[in-house]
Amino acid sequence: MAAPKVLISDKLSPASIAIFQARGIEVDFKPGLKPAELREIIGDYDGLAIRSATKVTREMLDAAPRLKVVGRAGIGVDNVDVSSATARGVVVMNTPYGNAITTAEHAIAMMFALARQIPEASASTKAGKWEKNRFMGVELSGKTLGLVGAGNIGSIVANRAVGLHMKVIAFDPFLSEKRALELGVEKVDLDALVARADFLTIHAPMTEQTRNILSRERIFAMKKGARLINCARGGLVDEAALYDALKAGHLAGAALDVFETEPATDSPLFTLENVVCTPHLGAATAEAQENVALQVAEQMSDFLLTGAVSNAINMPSVTAEEAPRLRPYMELARQLGALAGQLTAAQGEEIKAIHVAYEGQAAELNQRPLTAAALAGVLTPMMGAVNMVNAPVVARERGIEVAETVLERSGDYATLVRVTVVTQGLNRSVAGTLVGTGKPRLVEIKGIAVEADFASHMLYVTNQDRPGFIGHFGTTLADAGINIATFHLGRNMPGGDAICLVGLDAPVPDAVLATVRALPLVTRATPLAF
Repeated sequence: MAAPKVLISDKLSPASIAIFQARGIEVDFKPGLKPAELREIIGDYDGLAIRSATKVTREMLDAAPRLKVVGRAGIGVDNVDVSSATARGVVVMNTPYGNAITTAEHAIAMMFALARQIPEASASTKAGKWEKNRFMGVELSGKTLGLVGAGNIGSIVANRAVGLHMKVIAFDPFLSEKRALELGVEKVDLDALVARADFLTIHAPMTEQTRNILSRERIFAMKKGARLINCARGGLVDEAALYDALKAGHLAGAALDVFETEPATDSPLFTLENVVCTPHLGAATAEAQENVALQVAEQMSDFLLTGAVSNAINMPSVTAEEAPRLRPYMELARQLGALAGQLTAAQGEEIKAIHVAYEGQAAELNQRPLTAAALAGVLTPMMGAVNMVNAPVVARERGIEVAETVLERSGDYATLVRVTVVTQGLNRSVAGTLVGTGKPRLVEIKGIAVEADFASHMLYVTNQDRPGFIGHFGTTLADAGINIATFHLGRNMPGGDAICLVGLDAPVPDAVLATVRALPLVTRATPLAF
């Protein structure tokens, strides 16, 4: 049997090459390939190791029939079409913890640079000036630091800030009171954080729910003279509004390592003296680069040689023997979790608990990877970087109760998986089964029976069960040029609450979504993606 073959298409530490070779894997190091060049040769490889430069697109995957695994040396997989990879059976791995300290330290460094105007003072001094009175800074000690996101990186920033004698307040839907106490931070809602923070730093993933989380309204609601730091992801901050707030003197300064469009070579923000900018350097230290390179090489080698999976975005940790039988159940659990998670995220509710129940054939399996898949599905819409490996840890760190129930008896279905998300005063439950050769199917939402296959793009609508609704709804989508692929209905009783779940060829534009929400009888309309 031929040895597996891996292509490294971005700049990784030479140590990663040595690991592949020591494990008996053939490896080629070809950074800087153009997309067409990559597509031309990728068909010869079983694995692809990348950082952020290589774009793993559907077109590239179409040209890679042998490809089994993509390993991202780093946490973000924005440059990987994970949905297309999953559809082709390609595992996507990342290294979620290899650069956490480095990114956190960069945020702290940016905060210091901003507080003491270090870049401008350095440029002035090197220009032969001695403008000691021009650069009047502020102390960090005693100031209030607002953390938007208190996960792995945010918690490290909190620890460093507490050591600087700052008062730290944090907004994170997953942060429990117990965890907040352990970190030495005060848990607050986002509006309170924006109003109180002297310095505000963002450590949240980029999702549809967090896009422009620092909107124009929130930026101008910040304390006058406050300073903003973003070393997380571009698009979390409304850059045009930030420019206006800085130009008007409402904010004293901003420090940005990430931008909505990268590479960022031209921005109005670059013209402002009170803005510190770096070119996405959060993970750019020798230690971090070495760590993530070593980790991705080890993970990919284990997978290619033994079938073991770790830190996978689209697959839980399983052995090679378990994988064939568990895979369809894991996909069912993930999609059910993703549905419940997206519905919960759309309402901005704080998750208290996640319960997963197994009946029939599912009760005979090892439920641990199935529950991890369900947790990843629930948490991903709000956190972005959660995978089936770290989802249980993320839930535990945020004080989310996780429970499993196993019922070996069978009901109406040979196998049934139920995912319930518990928020303050509300239980949101969805259930599904497997049909045919293992295809996931939704059979219940919030106690209402509904037989529906999952689609890449869907629209979930709750409405009052009255005559005329379906006609108005269908006409609205048709008038907008939106093609309906599947259409599924359910209700709790005649004239009561009803559900309409529509499979679509593409996401619903915001304007059309607003029109649907304004239709008579509609109580809620939520776009879904799987």
